This record gives sequence, C-alpha cells and structure tokens, in this order.
Amino acid sequence: MSTDVATLTQALAGQIRARYQGVPDLAIILGSGLGDFATTLTDPVIIPVSELSGYPASTVDGHAGQIIFGKSGGKTVLAFKGRLHVYEGYEPALTVIPVWIARHLGVKTLIVTNAAGGINPGFSVGDLMLITDHIGFQFRNPLIGPNPDQMGPRFPDMSEPYDRGLIARAEEIAIREGILCRKGVYLALTGPSYETPAEIRMLRVLGADAVGMSTVMEVIQAAHLGLRVLGISLISNMASGMSDSKLSHSEVNEVGQARKAVFTRWIHSIISEL
Repeated sequence: MSTDVATLTQALAGQIRARYQGVPDLAIILGSGLGDFATTLTDPVIIPVSELSGYPASTVDGHAGQIIFGKSGGKTVLAFKGRLHVYEGYEPALTVIPVWIARHLGVKTLIVTNAAGGINPGFSVGDLMLITDHIGFQFRNPLIGPNPDQMGPRFPDMSEPYDRGLIARAEEIAIREGILCRKGVYLALTGPSYETPAEIRMLRVLGADAVGMSTVMEVIQAAHLGLRVLGISLISNMASGMSDSKLSHSEVNEVGQARKAVFTRWIHSIISEL
C-alpha cells in the first residue's frame, strides 16, 4: 500500500466528514447490478464522488459513483454505490479506496458484494452465494509498496478473510426468511474480457465456485486494516461453457434488477442483526 494512497484516503475521509458527521456502524460495497440497495436506506445523505477532490471516477455502467449514508435496522450504513476495478486502468492500491475510507470513518465491519459467473454446476442464475474464501488470480496486491504500520501489519494473516461468525449469522437469516443461500469460493481475475470455456474448466478444478473481476483486493485491504468481512455474490450468469448463452454486462445488470428485492430484504435483515 502506497503511503500516498493512505494520505489521499485520509484527506477524502476529511472531506466526507465535512458533509456527514455521524459514525457509521458498518459499510457495504455494492457490485454490478446491486446498487439499488442504497436507494432503500432511510434518511439518505448522498455524496457523488465527483465532488470529492482526488477520488477516482468509476467508468462502468451500473457503478454510479456515489457514497451514501443512511439508516437500516436502527444502524447507520455507509454505502459505496459502485467500485473501482483494475481493468479500468487503476492501480490495485486505488481500487481499495472505499475500504480505507470506511476504516478512517471508524467502520469495523464491511459487507462486500459482487455479481459473479457461476462455475459450480449446482448453481443457477439468480442464486445468492456467501463467500467462504477466495482465490486471487489477478496476481496483483494492493499492499505492495511502503506499509503504514499504524494502520496494519506488513504481512497480514489471511487464514479467515471472511468472518465465520458473520457467514453463519447470514446463513441463519437466509434459512429463516426462506432465501436460497449458496456458499462457495470466489475467484477473481482481472478482466475485462470474460473467461474462455477452457479457463472455466481450469478454475473449476482449482476449487472455484464463482468467478468475477473484483472484491479480492478489497478483502485483502480489509484484512490489513482489521475489518470483519462478509462477502456475498449474486450469480448473474453461468460462466463460459456452462450454458449456451453468450455473456454480456447487460445481462449482469438485468439479473441484478430481477433479484434486487430478495437481495435487499436479506441485506437489511443481516444489518439489523449484526
């Protein structure tokens, strides 16, 4: 992690505090097709990232580029409506800016969400998957560079990047509310091209249940900063070669829209019981 990015995020947090003085109970990063959750928060304070000096712009459809404070289940939520990706040309250290900001604002629990391609043949389009572990195949790490020791260790432990207690609680809530909930390993590639059928066969052998282009770097940074993490994937399509369908980003957004009611209900219930 570059100390320049640490300094940048501290300055960004200062700009945000000037517009919202509360301390969030938790933060959530909303992936492709899942941004509408933020619109269901009550008493929202919306900060476009374009109004924050130094905050990189999101260039992907479905990533609005907004920071939203709002209420859910009696808790204050910091929602990042949209994220940054290395395929947009950003260095790994910049893609984890939301995690740093959350930490600077006092957050200790982070929910990361994404849209992913299903690799597990038992999955179906529209399934929701709790991430139990991940495989980083982006072969880049946001912590490379000088380490600000006051924020985290040089060599952070990754034996439990996704908090087992949070996973168990989220699964209990899903069962109680009749929401089909899968569990599995998420694998991240750089993108932006989708995978070939041969690559998907390889990833399945390696133990991946779902594949995407985000999340892993954010979770590495969260582990470095000492945040508890809950990860959720929406299976927005079956990966290449798993069906006859051609893959497209519009399909990702469409599935997000189709499943937003269930996703939103589950997340609100999880937040209220954290």
